[in-house]
Amino acid sequence: MKMSGNAILDQMSTGNKDDGKMNESKTTARLVGVLFIIGTVAGILSVLITGSIFSGSDYLVKVFENQNQIVTGALCILVMGLSLALVPVVVYPILKKHNRTLALGYVVFRGALETFSVLFTVMAYLLLIILSRENANAAVSDASYFKNTGTLLLDGMDYFGAIAAIIFSLGALMLYYVFYKSKLIPRWLSGWGVAAAILYLAAGVSIMYSFDLSILQFVMLPQEMVMAAWLIIKGFNPIAIASAPAKPKTN
Repeated sequence: MKMSGNAILDQMSTGNKDDGKMNESKTTARLVGVLFIIGTVAGILSVLITGSIFSGSDYLVKVFENQNQIVTGALCILVMGLSLALVPVVVYPILKKHNRTLALGYVVFRGALETFSVLFTVMAYLLLIILSRENANAAVSDASYFKNTGTLLLDGMDYFGAIAAIIFSLGALMLYYVFYKSKLIPRWLSGWGVAAAILYLAAGVSIMYSFDLSILQFVMLPQEMVMAAWLIIKGFNPIAIASAPAKPKTN
């Protein structure tokens, strides 16, 4: 059966659109994977650089003696926060086709709220440097004031970190639920993400009750790195991309 010229052109046009959609999704997947790696590496570096500076009763002295390390650690945290905040913005056009409500929720939780928590942490680092300088120049009678203020700031960072963990895990649950339902990535990988996010949430809540289960947060680290590598190498599932509804779901 012969095809008319218009039918052939329509078929070619549809094919070109599909190819363009696939290429765009591959670019998005690779960018998301790279951003996850940058954020994770920067976060790990911040911990390695600051080390045990904030521990012990003489932490203000150690902060004063290692100011450049604290600044570098703060910059690493800032890089981590900004790179991870870009993830929901980059992946939103793909997620919204499968669940617009959760896609928006992911942008709010990991793009906005988590960024605010990162900025608070960076400011706390820099405030500790200021406190350490004042403490170094203060009289012995005033030393307890700066130490108590610094301790209050560190305790505040712990509780704020717990809140940030809760915010992070809720955003992660939104992301991995959409991934699981849409099959944009393999279900074993998105299911791993759901389980890791639940454990991360439990760890954050436990810190609020002064019961430290922060070790549970480390389940998320290998999952995100495996997912990042998958997105860079494999990209999103082309079948899920091609079958995405034209009208975004809002359920």
